[in-house]
Amino acid sequence: MKNTIKILLLLLIFQSCKEKVEISSINPVDWEIRTIEFNLPDSLPHGTTYLSVYSQIYSQTEHKTHDLTATVSIRNVNKADSVYINKAEYYNTKGNSIRTYFDKPIFIAPMETVEIVIDERDQEGGTGANFLFDWTIKPNSNDPIFEAIMISTSGQQGLSFTTQGKKIN
Repeated sequence: MKNTIKILLLLLIFQSCKEKVEISSINPVDWEIRTIEFNLPDSLPHGTTYLSVYSQIYSQTEHKTHDLTATVSIRNVNKADSVYINKAEYYNTKGNSIRTYFDKPIFIAPMETVEIVIDERDQEGGTGANFLFDWTIKPNSNDPIFEAIMISTSGQQGLSFTTQGKKIN
């Protein structure tokens, strides 16, 4: 009986030590607090920006990959006007939509930056992952800037690089 109790106590201790692993890229920001409560006029300038994001890169051969953490940076470079991001959709290497971060317009305040983090252990995007951002601005405002920073470290070695968004039709 004493051995059974000891074993049960040990199991409970080990079970309580296990940390639930949550991938932050699924909900990195509370998008609801950024949702706008009004409809944007159709007459406002709008666009779509493509951003390549690498959650993995090839290492040594095409059969071995190296996982990366990606920080997607959404920047409003206007001093006085908010920008509105209508949709942020993440695609994998095969062009399949993995997730949509929000599908209602959100605002980014003047000179503010909002980030999406793709965890190193989130391998869904693969070697050719990318985002499409649909956005709206006020007349005579600057377009938002979209950048990604990919990084990985192991011991004393590190790897990092960036990509910049490209406005598409």
